[in-house]
Amino acid sequence: MLNGIKLPLRAKLSGSLIQYFVYSLVVVLMTEGSAIAQAELTPPAAKTKAHCQFTQAAIAKKEKLRQAYLSGEANAKLRYQTLLEKHADILSRCRSQTWPQNQAIWLRLYPCDARSGAVDRILDRIVNQGYNKVYVETFYDGRVLLPAADNATAWKSVVRSPGKENVDLLARVIEKGHERGLEVYAWMYTLNFGYSYAQRPEGQQVLARNGRGKSSLSFGNHSQAFIDPYSPKARQDYSQLVQAVVQRQPDGVLFDYIRYPRGTGSQSVVNEVQDLWIYGDAAREELSERAQNRKGRSLIEKFLRQGYITTSNVEAINQLPPEEEPPLWEGRNFSPTVEAATKALPQDKLQSQLWYLSVAHAAQGILDFLSQAKLPVENQGISAGAVFFPDANQVVGQGGFDSRLQPWERFPASLEWHPMSYAVCGSTNCIVDQVERAVDKAPSQTKVIPALAGVWGKPRGNRPSLEAQMQAIQQEVPLVDSVSHFAYSWQNPRSDRDRKSCNFN
Repeated sequence: MLNGIKLPLRAKLSGSLIQYFVYSLVVVLMTEGSAIAQAELTPPAAKTKAHCQFTQAAIAKKEKLRQAYLSGEANAKLRYQTLLEKHADILSRCRSQTWPQNQAIWLRLYPCDARSGAVDRILDRIVNQGYNKVYVETFYDGRVLLPAADNATAWKSVVRSPGKENVDLLARVIEKGHERGLEVYAWMYTLNFGYSYAQRPEGQQVLARNGRGKSSLSFGNHSQAFIDPYSPKARQDYSQLVQAVVQRQPDGVLFDYIRYPRGTGSQSVVNEVQDLWIYGDAAREELSERAQNRKGRSLIEKFLRQGYITTSNVEAINQLPPEEEPPLWEGRNFSPTVEAATKALPQDKLQSQLWYLSVAHAAQGILDFLSQAKLPVENQGISAGAVFFPDANQVVGQGGFDSRLQPWERFPASLEWHPMSYAVCGSTNCIVDQVERAVDKAPSQTKVIPALAGVWGKPRGNRPSLEAQMQAIQQEVPLVDSVSHFAYSWQNPRSDRDRKSCNFN
């Protein structure tokens, strides 16, 4: 227990996670709206009818009332709120009759959004576009959407201007979202604590490290600071953050960056134990503790130091008393009748087992961290979800793995699964493939909510329009009834730019 926060015991591997990685490799090698609503919804053009978007006349009326309310015009506030309630009812009835029943958008708020009426304008725009959920970025880039005067976490507040210390943007967007019938989720980075955290006195001690002397600050994106998920200090700091967010009573919490960093080129694949992010003090000690006898611990530690084991290493281990006992660790099944001693087991087979033990240990750290992070959320009866890349858990080549090592297929079934289906191939085929992969691996009780990247009405880059993507998913993956769109800044680039510089009314 740290400062009153209970930390879970180390989760045992018990062979299942190790066997998963072995099995994955084998598989790869072997297979290589209503009549009332229609009065204020867009006319029945095929591209807009299904998406519950409001007409320009309805949008203009609402904006005029918002401006009147801000200017202090008599009775404008009441008329504005009455219209918000009416639009909330229209949207709710439309979404209940229109696929997808839940349509969310990802949103980042800026310090300028603390200005009076700013959050109203953003959320009105979101409702106008037919969204009934919004995922608000709450912890990102080493900053948190909590008021500076009530922020006991290890991170600075997004809003830090003098005189704005009590501005609680998270509480504000939740309250104003509910006024419009929106569900508001807090979207949070998880293992990526941000560059500023790494600059704290204790920050360097909790960073994830590989066997080549690197942390994520010297690997890939230098603004990212991925932590060792086995670090008690990192777990304590994150638990305090989640508890502070939960106090604002969002409708849900989404955990993102539940993975290790991904490098470029050859560094995007882990092929050797030194490539794994298990060389932080806590992760390394926990791996050694997975040994079940002295011989097992000695062999694990030698494998970590050298990156391999030799025949002479095995022979030396055999000399440790008792001579008849083989090296053992979690997940290693040993049959005395078949393998009476270590001598009967070739060095290369032992090395392979140690490799899969190390990979499974790295993945288990991610799972353990997520399991603890979600507890304050679920204990309050709030929905929790996990965001992941559907291709981040793949076997690469002859025994390598995607360096993100994101074991999403083992995420808790109680969570919502949010696969970021961002594949680019010039058509919807690869996007649908990613959605299908997530749905196929999800437990029957798990809700899968694909996150799509794009814009309305036209392709973006080599991605089809959002309409095309959603139509393909509706046809090919009928089990899916909810989607989200990344992001508000893509849909409304001018609004996003203006909000960064306070250039708006």
